[in-house]
Amino acid sequence: MKRLVIASLMLMGLTLPAAAVPYCTGSGVSFSFGFAVGEFSESEVNEFNLMRLRQMGVDATAAEKWNGCIRAFVRKPGGGEEMQFFDPDSFARVY
Repeated sequence: MKRLVIASLMLMGLTLPAAAVPYCTGSGVSFSFGFAVGEFSESEVNEFNLMRLRQMGVDATAAEKWNGCIRAFVRKPGGGEEMQFFDPDSFARVY
């Protein structure tokens, strides 16, 4: 009986649509000036992304790389926060 239940659950899991998850293929922002200055740390990249989003008018409190995208925690006008996703190359919002 257990095998039948497990098999049916697995079959149901295979036929159900996957949840929508944002995925970005961009590599992020890069600059080239003809000389190397070293690598940026993860926290420096996150701070840069946060600064750039704020310059664009996004009221973000934090930003981080997630699944190839920039995941930002954005203040909602009525209070609270929500997660929003942005392309790392264009900073366009990903839905």
